[in-house]
Amino acid sequence: MSILQPRRKTRTVRVGDLALGSEHDIRVQSMTKCDTADVEATFDEIVGLEAAGCELVRVAVPSMKQARALGEIKRRITIPLVADIHFSAPLALEAIAQGVDKVRINPGNIGRRDEVEKVVRAAKDAGVAMRIGVNSGSIRERKGLSVEESEEDLVDLCVREALHHVEILESLRFYDTVISVKAHTVSLTVEANRKLAAACDYPLHLGVTHAGSLLPAAVKTSMAYALLLSEGIGDTLRVSVTGDGREEVKIGHQVLQHLGLRRPTFDVYACPSCGRAEVDLVGITKAVEEATKDLTYPCRVAVMGCIVNGPGEAAEADVSISAGRGFGFIYRGSRMIKKVPEADLVAALRAEIESWIAEQSD
Repeated sequence: MSILQPRRKTRTVRVGDLALGSEHDIRVQSMTKCDTADVEATFDEIVGLEAAGCELVRVAVPSMKQARALGEIKRRITIPLVADIHFSAPLALEAIAQGVDKVRINPGNIGRRDEVEKVVRAAKDAGVAMRIGVNSGSIRERKGLSVEESEEDLVDLCVREALHHVEILESLRFYDTVISVKAHTVSLTVEANRKLAAACDYPLHLGVTHAGSLLPAAVKTSMAYALLLSEGIGDTLRVSVTGDGREEVKIGHQVLQHLGLRRPTFDVYACPSCGRAEVDLVGITKAVEEATKDLTYPCRVAVMGCIVNGPGEAAEADVSISAGRGFGFIYRGSRMIKKVPEADLVAALRAEIESWIAEQSD
């Protein structure tokens, strides 16, 4: 039984070779963390993000030095490039001239009407999309709000701000727009996106801003995204991690897969261990993850540290091990394949996985 409601209907917005919106897959995005003016470092980071599954990437453009590096970066990469720009029409124009696929900029914050018109005209001519991004923290600072300001008021302010920028673009007949409303709390993020989703048909980019290091970021964003995606809201997403961007991408894909919104990929899961375990389950699990990190075929692999409950609990896995003191059993589903010495468990499991994948691929 599916917990998912139908996707919210949106218009389609093209970003490079990707089509965003309700008729297309939900896409996983990330952002580089090095100086964009350093082309080699930025390229290396993007390659790593793409290898982890990133489907479009945003880069910071705080000055003309970074803007002028965008063309070379774009020529080297294969996924769409998004320029992150604040308050500056000249930077937006340069980014578009350099060939980016999307510009993240709020038209109401970049100056005079004629400057906005220049940016919109350039984006139209180049087929470049725009992303409007509203952050609850920026709203609070700009409006001079106290920390006691209610979340209900902030929801309304964030949504009104986003729709204000949309109205500016629509007045210039520009509609290739993606919108994001971000906050650092789950409740504000969810309520603002619910209200925004009901007010327009543009694709929405989901994000929980400054979510923290790996664990809090994974928890907060997973909670917010599970609620919104299960209601059919969201067309792209980013998991903001203070750390390695590749972890952002991995978490994003995991969220989509576990909600049934992405085709499964190779998946290792393990029991939490308990007093019945007679092996170093944590060590074995890490060794299995390391030994299978190159595999991508959709195979469910279970690592269980108990020969009592392990076989039953791992029966839904394609291939599994249930380990005891000095030995373990390898299973396919609920069928036991062989008994293996503990020292050989990881290698034997890898061999069995490869055999299973080969049979599925025939």
